[in-house]
Formats: sequence, structure tokens, C-alpha cells
Amino acid sequence: MLQETIIAAAAGGNNAANALSQMGFEHMISEMISKPGEFAVSWVVLLTLVIMSAMSWYWTVINALKNTRLKSQGDRVTTTFWETPNAQDAIRLMEEQPRNEPFSKIALDAAMAAAHHQRQEGTTLAESLSRSEFVDRALRQAVTRESARLQSGMTLLATVGATAPFVGLLGTVWGIYGALIRIGATGQASIDAVAGPVGEALIMTAIGLFVAIPAVFAYNFFAKINGSTIAKYDTFAHDLHDFFATGSRVR
Repeated sequence: MLQETIIAAAAGGNNAANALSQMGFEHMISEMISKPGEFAVSWVVLLTLVIMSAMSWYWTVINALKNTRLKSQGDRVTTTFWETPNAQDAIRLMEEQPRNEPFSKIALDAAMAAAHHQRQEGTTLAESLSRSEFVDRALRQAVTRESARLQSGMTLLATVGATAPFVGLLGTVWGIYGALIRIGATGQASIDAVAGPVGEALIMTAIGLFVAIPAVFAYNFFAKINGSTIAKYDTFAHDLHDFFATGSRVR
């Protein structure tokens, strides 16, 4: 009797050990590689999550570099524009700025609108729109354009943060479904037959969460920074409007 108890305990320990060894990520990948047809849906889910993670991290790095550059250049450009005594020199300095610098592009759009309106004095354009209205329209378009560029990648970050957990959950549900079918076909319901496949399936949900959480943090972080930058665009545009519409330089 004692011997049977020891054998049963040893068998139970072996079952638990086998179940634990089958619940890891490495075992799941080896199973997916050895049986690609059986794990086709799992492959699609895993590759989708990898692609989503790569794209979200790409836009996270791009937005981090972009906002760092804007923070270092924005104040310098606006200060240079207002502190340059001659308006023509200020415009020339704006033309020398990098192509991806937004504040200088907003100033140049306002300057071109004012110059174009001045050249059209006496025509129907000047009669239908005052200089103030013409410059204001150009500034609105410039701010909208630069704000749209600033928001690049934000939609993808929001999409990854919202959908990655559900993509991982799809892999989990499908994995559990497949495990239950195999258990029903073999008639084995021991701990090593159940825990391994179910544990592997739950890994997909964990991967989905690991993909989604950084994307959500990145989206919220950049949304706050972008809102502050767009407010600076608006403030600079209002000052430019006053300058090019009235000729009064902001101090």
C-alpha cells in the first residue's frame, strides 16, 4: 500500500513537472515550428503582434526625436524672428532654417501671403479680402498643415494600444479551443495534458499586453506634448498675423 502511494505521488510529481515544462514560451515556439499547420492561427496572431510592436516602437522613437528637435529649435527660431530688427532679414533667416522646422514655415507662409496681397492692390483680390483676412487664412492653413505633421504616427499608437490585447486574446481563445479538441480526441485530462496547452495559449494574451501597454503610454505622453506644441503654433501665428496685418512688431 505504501509502495503504491509512493508510486502515485511520484507519478503526480512527474505530471506536474511535465506540465510546468510545457507552459513556457520556448516550448510554445517549438510546438509551433514542429506543427505549423496546426498552429497556423497562432502564427498569424504572433506575427501580427510582432509587426504591431515594431511599428509602435518605430513611431515612438520617431516622435521622441521629433519632439526633442522641436523643443530645442522652436524657441530659438521664434526668438530669432522677433529679435531681428529688419523684417527682410528675419524672413531670410527663416528661409535658412531646415525644411522640417515648422515655426519658420509658418512665418514664411504669412510673409508670402502678405507680399502677395500687397502685389495685388487694386485688383479684385485686394478688394474682396483685406490683408488681415488674407494673412489669417494663410496662417490657418499653415498651422493646420504643421499640426497634421506633428500628429503622424499617433493614430497607429492608439490603434495598437486599443487592439493588441484583443489580438492576443484571439490567440489565447484559439489555443484553448485547439487544446480542448486534442484533449477530447485523446481522452486524456491529466494535469500535463491540460495545463501545458492552456498555459501556452495564455502567453498570447501576455504578449498582446506587452505590445499594448508601451503604445498606450507613448500615445498619452506624445498627445500631451503635441497639444503644448500646437498651442505654441497658435500663439506664434496670432503674433505673426498682428505683425503682417498691421506692421507692428511683437515685443
